[in-house]
Parts: sequence; C-alpha cells; structure tokens
Amino acid sequence: MKALSGKVAIVTGAGRGIGKAIALFLGGSGVRVVLAARSEPELNQVAAEIRSRGGEALVVMTDLTRDAEIERLVDATLGHWSSIDFLINNAGWGRTAPVIKAKLEDWDRTFQINLRAPMFLTQLVLPTLIAKGEGAIVNIGSISGKAGQANTAAYCASKFGLIGFTESLYEEVREHGIKVAVILPGFVDTPLIPQTRRLDRNKMVRPEDIAQAVVFVLTSSSASCPVEITVRPQRSPYT
Repeated sequence: MKALSGKVAIVTGAGRGIGKAIALFLGGSGVRVVLAARSEPELNQVAAEIRSRGGEALVVMTDLTRDAEIERLVDATLGHWSSIDFLINNAGWGRTAPVIKAKLEDWDRTFQINLRAPMFLTQLVLPTLIAKGEGAIVNIGSISGKAGQANTAAYCASKFGLIGFTESLYEEVREHGIKVAVILPGFVDTPLIPQTRRLDRNKMVRPEDIAQAVVFVLTSSSASCPVEITVRPQRSPYT
C-alpha cells in the first residue's frame, strides 16, 4: 500500500456506492483522490471523510454526458496536482425496458455514461500516463458484460463494449507500462439495484470488495496485469 502514497487518482461516480468505497479506500492509502460526479453534497461528504482520515481530496462536479465537463475534470486535476496516475472509470447508469418499448434517449444516456465517457476520459489522461511510463486505468464493468439479460439490452451492450475497449486499450498501452483492467461485479449492494427487487441484500457483494479488487490491480507486480477480474457473491442473493 505504501506504493500508492502520493499518487493521484480520478474516480468517477465517487459520491455513492462502489465509487465512494473506492475513493475512501484509496484516500486511506495515501492516494490524492479526485472525486467526480454530479451531486456536490455527496462528493463533499466523501471528501470530508477522506480529509478526516488525513487524506487529500479534490471535488470536481462532472456530468459525464458533457464533453466540456469531462475535459474540465482532467484540466482541474492537472491544475491542482500537476499529475494523474490512476483513472477509475466507475460511473454507471441504466434503465430497464424491453427493446420494443425502450426510449432512444435512455439508450443514448446509457452509452454516454457507461462507454463513451470512459473512452473519452481515457483518451485525455493517456498522454500523462505515457509520459510517466506507468499508471493504471481500471474500468468497472459488470457480469452483464458477459451475458445478456432481458429488459437490459442497452446496459448489457454498453458493458460488453467496455470489456472490448479494455482489452483493446491494454494491447495498445501495455508496452508503456500502463495497466488496464476491467472489474466485473455480480450483484453489489448499492442504490443502483432498487429495493423493490426480491434479493437478499445481505448476500450481495459489498462495495468495499470492489475497492479491494481495484487496489489489487494498482499494486500488482510490474511484470503482470490482472486485465479482467470477476467478483460474484459467495452465496446466491436470490430469495
């Protein structure tokens, strides 16, 4: 964990759920964390918790559907800390509907947040990582990126795409010493899964478990890269 101290990480969707857990874990490990999301109160709360533990955090409100705000996120990070070491593309969005009834605007938003924004953010931070000759880009995907499900076509397609992007990017930048990984969680107890679903939330993966997987990637040997990690509940949460 000492190897992380002083590094700079951008975490999207950092106000709640998995993103919050990742931000807190990294902040507690000495990483300077840039917190990105649309909700300023939630981000300020996470930043306050990191600072209360002696860590450093920068809040940058960001709407990932707007290219100008994505660019501002990267500029603010470099302007504040003059460095970027890690990019954690965590933010995600989805709405259930059968294909025949789905709204195009929901499809567009799903792809913008789940796939296009991670790709664009990656493009913007790569020059800094390549110049350093090290760093990591970790994409938070889903097991829905491995198997389609009814009524979630756009979400599944976006996560399938994120896996393909991760694998392609890894081949492009591996010789620069940059790690690229995708983490595929199963059911995680976060607000993304509505309380109305008949699931035993006590048997779900915890957000902190995904944070540990992220740290595993960031601290792995320079001789290896865990390109894909699947994290599933030990016991089935179906009731």
